[in-house]
Amino acid sequence: MFDRAALVRAVAAHGVVTRVVICAHQGSSPREAGTAMLVWAGGQEGTIGGGALEYEAAAEARRMLPGAAAKTQKIALGPALGQCCGGAVTLGFEVFDASALTTIPETGLHSRPLARDAAGEPPLALRRAEKIARGEGVAVTRYLQGWLSEPVAPRPRDLWIWGAGHVGRALVHTLTPLSGLALTWLDTDRARFPETIPDGVTPRIAANPAALVAEAPATAEHLILTFSHALDLDLCHRILAHGFGACGLIGSASKWARFQSRLRALGHAPQDIARIRCPIGDPALGKHPQAIAISVAAELLARPALAPAREAVR
Repeated sequence: MFDRAALVRAVAAHGVVTRVVICAHQGSSPREAGTAMLVWAGGQEGTIGGGALEYEAAAEARRMLPGAAAKTQKIALGPALGQCCGGAVTLGFEVFDASALTTIPETGLHSRPLARDAAGEPPLALRRAEKIARGEGVAVTRYLQGWLSEPVAPRPRDLWIWGAGHVGRALVHTLTPLSGLALTWLDTDRARFPETIPDGVTPRIAANPAALVAEAPATAEHLILTFSHALDLDLCHRILAHGFGACGLIGSASKWARFQSRLRALGHAPQDIARIRCPIGDPALGKHPQAIAISVAAELLARPALAPAREAVR
């Protein structure tokens, strides 16, 4: 899928970015069609796989900065790259700045000519695919006659991670490389965060982080793992009142039993309280922060984004 949100973030951070996408492949290929990476002068995000293939593609992407025209390049995955895959890939290269972002639709299919000899209207098969996408919501990546059509990724899932301790850091480290997530990371002081906060993560700092719950989308998913049981309880209370897509709380069975009692006393219905999962992760994997992060990430990816159970209370 065309990850518009990731491209917007990269352009905001680096000014001009080349997107490299696998348009099509024949035979063995390190990644599937539609896989993309973003490349700028001093770095890159994502991977198209293949080692030498990616190295050469990134070098070409940087040569295209700041504004070369879009193009495609067919590359054999053979001895010339020190590989023995036996296949071939067609790569598409596009340079984006802030103005170019306006050409990308928010939803649906993004169809455009990439090959320099592509002209006129999109091929009939792509026009039919756009009609099906609009009517049935079914869309796949297609490359035909120099035209590339990609479904635009849906709006990222908002995930708010409360706490920058060991588990919070492990979660952010594990989740940051994944597409489709918008991470907001919250704590009481900048010193609680690592020196370098990953690209694409929005840090929020407040003496009382619970006051920021009011700014979360009502569909946001929350993971609560702060240093303070009192703060954890306040967050649960405010999130229940505000509305949420999903919520997990780190803790033991005894902690959760006390929290349930206190949340009922604060006026929350048992069926609403039951939507908070505690403890989070798979206890069978142990309590190491990275083990918790891996199991929580697996659970997150295994379930679809959830709608809020109620509208935010104003």
